[in-house]
Amino acid sequence: MRRTSLMPCAFLTAFIAATLAACTQPIERPTTRVEDTVDLAGYHWQLRSAHDATGQVLTALTNKPGNPLALRFDAGRVQLSNGCNQMSADVTIKRDALEIGDVTSTMMACADERLMRFDAAAAKTLHGHVAWTIKQDDSPLLTLTNAAGDALVFAGEPTAETRYGSPGDTVFLEVAAQTQPCHHPLIRDMQCLQVREVQFDDRGIRTGAGEFRHFYDHIEGYEHQPGVRNVLRVKRYKIANPPADASNLAWVLDLVVESETVQP
Repeated sequence: MRRTSLMPCAFLTAFIAATLAACTQPIERPTTRVEDTVDLAGYHWQLRSAHDATGQVLTALTNKPGNPLALRFDAGRVQLSNGCNQMSADVTIKRDALEIGDVTSTMMACADERLMRFDAAAAKTLHGHVAWTIKQDDSPLLTLTNAAGDALVFAGEPTAETRYGSPGDTVFLEVAAQTQPCHHPLIRDMQCLQVREVQFDDRGIRTGAGEFRHFYDHIEGYEHQPGVRNVLRVKRYKIANPPADASNLAWVLDLVVESETVQP
């Protein structure tokens, strides 16, 4: 005769209850930090505020003429801009911190002492082990906190590469000193920049140039001064699905290579 072992009722009830409870427990899923979704190199970072560990404003970084301290991360370096000198340092980006090396700098001497203090404060504050966090707002806000507890908050603005989704092409444009009238079906009495592409060899020696032509587009970051001839290094990006009456190219100023005042 085959025997069947029966599970006691009380034990069976407890077993079913435990199984159901296990099935209804919330499943812990890995969370994605904002830091993991924001590429530091994909933004220009401008200083919004700077305080020490006691909450006091770091006036050496905030009380200066002109633009605020700006950071740019690129190819293992961080560039510090808008002071007296151009400064940069090696940087290693880790999950929760930056490791920033010694700052190298050009050796310009500025008459405004605030700019000199600004450079010194920036080099001292952004050095060594610096914790970083990002808060996603209308634009990302990057907070950098060094070992002394100094906290700097930067607002991020997407780079052209981020906005246009490609590294772009580098082009050299010579911009004539004077604009010329040009026809546009929607703009009366339009004046166009006169532009031609120029070529340089690996040593930076000019090797050729095209013909001047009307330039109907806009060069982001460039403001033309009548009577001044410039050679610009620009980045050219293709725009996906531009409006029917707009250009399919975007131009962004990278560097003013030459500048010359031309007598009329």
